[in-house]
Amino acid sequence: MSDLRLSGKVAMVVGAGQTPGRTIGNGRATAILFAREGARVVAVDRDLDAAQATVDQIGAEGGEAFAVQADVTSETDITAMIAACVDRWNRLDILHNNAGISIAGGDAPISEIDAAAFDRVTAVNLQSMVISCKHALAVMRRQGSGAIVNISSLAAVINYPFVAYRTSKAGVITMTQHIAITNARYGIRANVILPGLIDTPMAIENRVGRGGATREEVIAERNSHVPLGNKMGTGWDVARAALFLASEEASFITGATLTVDGGQSLVTG
Repeated sequence: MSDLRLSGKVAMVVGAGQTPGRTIGNGRATAILFAREGARVVAVDRDLDAAQATVDQIGAEGGEAFAVQADVTSETDITAMIAACVDRWNRLDILHNNAGISIAGGDAPISEIDAAAFDRVTAVNLQSMVISCKHALAVMRRQGSGAIVNISSLAAVINYPFVAYRTSKAGVITMTQHIAITNARYGIRANVILPGLIDTPMAIENRVGRGGATREEVIAERNSHVPLGNKMGTGWDVARAALFLASEEASFITGATLTVDGGQSLVTG
């Protein structure tokens, strides 16, 4: 009997690619870790080359995966990505929703936000997860089992300056709770992770140069807000939390919110 935590499981990671950078993104780290623990992985991303790079790394380690290109704001693309998974492996055990944007989508304080930017950020961060879960649940209900792990953000519950990101990520929390209670009778679990300050390419590269800030200054400023070691987390920290929630170790956990923030949420004043 395998001691791998996801042996025999089929996992879909949405947002499994990443923007270029010096570190690893949450989605790529999660896809790789799921594969290391025995899952067959569907790596989904808007950028097919980025998804394929994740698949190539999984393959180089002896894992099994394939890449699917999808714009998560398109229900047609979401339907197709679920169908591709079922066509290949005839099931879907784990759905991990990781796609998200903020500054890159034109997010801003509420006094400055425009409707198009709010719609864009919300479509990627919240609507996409609703629709992905909708189509994944149809498969999972037929199986009588499944685990959904959605990525929200600590920004949902702290003083984050941009309205669309905070609002959409707060929506992910309550949406996940809704899925958990309405699908428990089908043997399906749904949980949500709130990452804090994580050292990922998207988090760092989008801030380098803003106001003249260097990479070192961006990193130092973010590190200063983290009580645990005065250092940001990594994509692997988020991936390990996702692995736990997706695995049978969390078989009696649903509707939970898991904060991965090095203690940042405990700081007041």
